Amino acid sequence: MTTPACQLYLISPLDVGGGFPAKLEEALSAAPVAAFQFRVKDVSQHEAARLAEPLQAICAAHDTAFIVNDDMALAKRLGADGVHLGQGDGDPQEARRLLGPGAQIGVTCHDSRHLAMEAGEAGADYVAFGAFFPTTTKAVEHQADPEILTWWQGLFELPCVAIGGITVDNAKALVEAGADFLAVSGGVWAHPEGPAAAVRMFDKLMAG
Repeated sequence: MTTPACQLYLISPLDVGGGFPAKLEEALSAAPVAAFQFRVKDVSQHEAARLAEPLQAICAAHDTAFIVNDDMALAKRLGADGVHLGQGDGDPQEARRLLGPGAQIGVTCHDSRHLAMEAGEAGADYVAFGAFFPTTTKAVEHQADPEILTWWQGLFELPCVAIGGITVDNAKALVEAGADFLAVSGGVWAHPEGPAAAVRMFDKLMAG
């Protein structure tokens, strides 16, 4: 088995209730997905845990890593596979102490080489660069250039994730620049042909 050059990393929409578990099942059944990031805002930890439970089970059934966005305590409570930290969400070393040696810890590094090197030194398992394209998921303060992925790949073995406004139509440049993972939200959940079709298209694109 050879490891694919680039893999898909799905990020949840903010609304993960209602029919979303069925959408996730559909997406993960379509083609391999390396990871799923659970990202909810302005809900209690108890409510977040309730929403996460069916999604975590779907990810486990498909061998997809379940990563919690921003919240180390919630990741610990859920026994998640890891946590993704923004720049204001705490230290990777603290997350490692809390979640243990096997947890996947990712750090948002925007368009900063310095932040990425700091995250690597602090023990992160991957660094995330972006946003590469306009996105409706969150306000874009940092615009990254695909060249940062090529630079990172030339110097470090730590995987890098490309994030921000990625769709089937614009992803090719990021794959060619050296992204190990494409973090996608709206490009899958809002795809006109549905999540499964979008995942299959990304899979085909990343396979080259």
